[in-house]
Amino acid sequence: QVQLVESGGGLVLPGGSLRLSCVASGFTFSRSNMYWVRQAPGLGLEWVAEISAFATWTNYRDFAEGRFTISRDNAKNTLYLEMNRLNPEDTAVYYCAKDRDGIERGQGTRVTVST
Repeated sequence: QVQLVESGGGLVLPGGSLRLSCVASGFTFSRSNMYWVRQAPGLGLEWVAEISAFATWTNYRDFAEGRFTISRDNAKNTLYLEMNRLNPEDTAVYYCAKDRDGIERGQGTRVTVST
């Protein structure tokens, strides 16, 4: 049974940083490309970033490029998303997922960027 458990969200001031984590189990994490997706209030899921199974490549949406960094530790079955220079438009529930559409995703961790 696939399990993805995110953590690290919270309330942060504009310009601040957060590091999200996702612990995976129930599948061969080290052989899986992994994704972060998010859902802002009132909107649908959108892909944020992706990383290959052995971290040989990464891809980002335009809004994440240069501010967010996706990484992984296959020894710990853990996926990360380092987010810097956050702005209110980044407010959303962030999910790690096994697919870009977020069909197989965790329960999410909420990020709120506000004064």
